[in-house]
Amino acid sequence: MTTTNALREIEELADMGITLSDGTRLSARVWRPADSGTDPVPAILEYLPYRKRDGTCARDALTHPWMAKRGYACIRVDIRGNGDSQGVMEDEYTQQELDDAVEVIHWLAEQPWCSGTVGMMGISWGGFNSLQVAAMQPDPLKAIITLCSTVDRYAEDIHFKGGCLLNENLGWGATMWCFSSRAPDPALVGEAWREMWLERLRAQPFLPEIWLQHQTRDAYWQHGSICEDFSSIKTPTLAISGWGDSYMNTVPQLVDNLDTVVKGINGPWIHKYPHFAIPGPRIGFLQEALRWWDRWLKGIENGVEDEPDYRAYVMDGIAPETKSLYRPGRWIAEQTGSTRHLPVETLHLTDTGLGPKGSLTAQVRTPLHAGMDCGEYGSFFAGPELPGDQRLDDALSVTFDSAPLPQRMDIVGAPRIRLRLSSDKPQAQIAVRLNHVLPDGTSARITYGVLNLTHRDSHAAPQALEPGRIYDIAFDLDHIGYRVHAGHRLRVAVSSSYWPMIWPSPERTCLTLHEAAIDLPQRPAGEADEWVFPPEDADPPWDTRTLREASNIRRTEIDKASGEVRLIIVDDSGLVEDTSHGAVSGTIARETWVIHPDDPLSARGICHWTSETGRGDLRLRTETTCEMWSDAEYFHLKSGISVFENDTLLYQNDKVSRIRRDMA
Repeated sequence: MTTTNALREIEELADMGITLSDGTRLSARVWRPADSGTDPVPAILEYLPYRKRDGTCARDALTHPWMAKRGYACIRVDIRGNGDSQGVMEDEYTQQELDDAVEVIHWLAEQPWCSGTVGMMGISWGGFNSLQVAAMQPDPLKAIITLCSTVDRYAEDIHFKGGCLLNENLGWGATMWCFSSRAPDPALVGEAWREMWLERLRAQPFLPEIWLQHQTRDAYWQHGSICEDFSSIKTPTLAISGWGDSYMNTVPQLVDNLDTVVKGINGPWIHKYPHFAIPGPRIGFLQEALRWWDRWLKGIENGVEDEPDYRAYVMDGIAPETKSLYRPGRWIAEQTGSTRHLPVETLHLTDTGLGPKGSLTAQVRTPLHAGMDCGEYGSFFAGPELPGDQRLDDALSVTFDSAPLPQRMDIVGAPRIRLRLSSDKPQAQIAVRLNHVLPDGTSARITYGVLNLTHRDSHAAPQALEPGRIYDIAFDLDHIGYRVHAGHRLRVAVSSSYWPMIWPSPERTCLTLHEAAIDLPQRPAGEADEWVFPPEDADPPWDTRTLREASNIRRTEIDKASGEVRLIIVDDSGLVEDTSHGAVSGTIARETWVIHPDDPLSARGICHWTSETGRGDLRLRTETTCEMWSDAEYFHLKSGISVFENDTLLYQNDKVSRIRRDMA
């Protein structure tokens, strides 16, 4: 094995078959040095359901050829039942999925063009299963890079944040309803493509129906949650996420809990790889990854294990931008651990504002549409998805403002809110936002947290509230790196609802705050970067011909007759043709979230995805729809798939279900 990174000529395989022990053939796209048959190289596995032929082509083109030219075989595998791989997928992160990955890793290590060492890398789903597979400890797996992932599938994914049902549970379920219902490419799988497609359609699960059957943190969620046993991960781990994403908490959790070499980076980015993410500044992720792989897959002594444990970007506080291309700020570096060692300043919520301890008698009875400027749970499409000006949401909440800060404050870590409160109902929620109020009155969300108050002691065994009883409550807001300038103010905004981020409790509630304080982790303010990353680099972008331009819509509507408030979202990825092999692909995602400010049982979510694929005279289209509403006792779901071949209906499946609410 060559241990230098001199550029090598590479070859690409569009469809390398990996046959598992049960006979299922997985399809892999491979980039590797052309001479790897005589000079073997380590393998880097990215293992996803997101369709290597069309779904991840844009990022694959930037990433995998670049790494292959530097002496690695990059293997992009469609998991069972997705893309061009055989079989069916029954759920996310099943034991079958993880066992398949372990088989793939052993298969890769045994190939004559592989040196015998394997790394695993991925963002989101691929970041999740990188951690989960590492916990299974396959011997050839020597290191992982996990991006935008989680250690806790229940409370830190798209399901039940703070025990509150996230509406992303339906939104992401609609996404997978679309992704997994698409056909394999006939050009790769041959005449069997239609039967493969029909097989997966007949077996297609509607995932929100599964997820809602587990409203508490039971064994279903413990599976795949590596926080159950951090010690199970022995492989060196590089963890990365961004403040514009929903998985920023994972990075410090891994840094502080893994008993192996682990390094963490939190930047300003949304849910994208940081060599092409927004907002900037971008970093040379590929160079960082190369050094990681060189050290652990090739044994090159380059000192990565001695670098700071945690590097984070502290964003300068600015007026909110729902789509941000660049955030000013600076990079900080913590040599040991993440942020738990940083000093904390405590501010109290009082009748006169946010500051020294004082009396507090506040009632929180929020109109149910409070939260319309929350932004996406995790910004993904790069449209107007980041939190907007918070003033409208602040006006619907109970707020506590500080005096103008005498000096700038760098908040780095997870603020903690501590409350003594009572509720007038047995079920209730609370949402707490920490905002930055600029001199002109603009309000920017710094970070936030939510809690289902029946989960105050346990996500596994929630307990109803006793109306009128005072409870001591504490929970963390999300990790952040944020600078508030001198002369600006802090605001804590408290609400009893947060729509459309979380599904409302079955009754509108009134919370009474008796005492409250927030602990703000702080880091001494500085000016210069404490760490300098190389600039972003990448291979040439995916070569496509645009057939329909991409676009994004996000608007709020108020029905003056009914009083209902609607958030309408349309994300059109555009329609493109791959110029190298002629495949056409594109999607349109539509979401509508409806609620009446006074009625929690008016809440409704409606999703509709259109997916187009094909080539030449063949045009394939899937229309997937889903809808969710609730009464006091049940969640109600309606879902449907309609599949068309050249505009002729080939398959249709509609279903309805109801699932009893369990303090959600």
